[in-house]
Order: sequence, then structure tokens, then C-alpha cells
Amino acid sequence: MSNPRRLGYIRVSTRAQAPDRQIDVLRAECDELYIEHVSAVAAERPVFDKLLTDLEPGDTFVVVDLDRAFRSAVDAILISSALCQQGVKFNILSFPLDTTSDEGELFFGIVALFAQFERRIISRRTREGLDAARARGVTLGRRPKLTERDIRAAYRQLSTLSCKDIAFSLGVSRITLQRSFRRLGLRYPVHDI
Repeated sequence: MSNPRRLGYIRVSTRAQAPDRQIDVLRAECDELYIEHVSAVAAERPVFDKLLTDLEPGDTFVVVDLDRAFRSAVDAILISSALCQQGVKFNILSFPLDTTSDEGELFFGIVALFAQFERRIISRRTREGLDAARARGVTLGRRPKLTERDIRAAYRQLSTLSCKDIAFSLGVSRITLQRSFRRLGLRYPVHDI
């Protein structure tokens, strides 16, 4: 058997989110870090699955916060139980807890339920905030690349230039320009390539 290792798991939901806080905390605590950019509820988490495969008896699975690793309280309890049966320890740095004792296992279940509840509350508040913004007329999502003025000027040029050339001059793709025409209800030539 090799020397026991401490393997840290880091997860952020999107590529836009920086895992720096988790990296800073886990770097000092772990021998190896596994970093994943995926939602907690994603059907597949290949980095997480790889970590579970790499763990050996005597190793410790380390996370900063419980919700970084598990989808739900049931998920947390099932996986931590399987790890325990394999002789792998589990360590949550934000909430020091010994899951090998009966009391620790009970506490862990309670903490897992609270983490699941917190994730659901955040999700609900986010949906409510987006719905409220839409109700106020706020346009959500990415801003259009072209202004209405740009689009109308481009549309007038279609009699002398191709859609592809106009799009190139505006620094957008032909598809983006055509979608912009559609957004304003302007019919663009289908035969133009």
C-alpha cells in the first residue's frame, strides 16, 4: 500500500467563476487537486468520477465546502458511506467533522441536509430575481453585438454588397447579421451566401 494521500476536489459551476478561493485553501492541505467546471446537478462530472476512482484505502477526500462535492444530502451520505467502506476518510475543511464516528455520521447527515437546503434557496432566489427583472422589462442575457442603427444601415447595403461582406465589415458573422435582421423583422435575401 502506498503512503496515504490527501486528494482535494474543487468545483465551480461555470468557466466564468474562478476556483481561486478553493485552490488557495486546498493547496496547503492536499497532495493533489482535482478541479472541475460543472454545475453540481450536472448528469456527468468526469473529474469527480476520476477522483473517486483514484482514491485508495488510507487516502483522504478533501473539500472546502460540502456543496462543492455533492448534489444532495442523499448523494453526500451514499458517497461518504461508500468511501468509508473503502477505507477512505472524508474531510470538509469549512466544518471539521469526523465521519468515522456515529455522532460524526449523524452530524454529517444534518450538515448535508442544510447544504442541500441552502442550494435550493439560492436557486429559488435566483429564479425569483430573474422573473422580477423580466417583469420590469429588463432584457436579460448578452447585449446584441449590433445596434438597431447598424442593422438598418447594413440592410440598406444589401443591394450592393453580400451579407457576408457586410458582416465582415461589421466584425460579426453572417449568421449574427442575419439574426439581427430577423430580430428587427427585416427580410434578408435567402439566396445570399
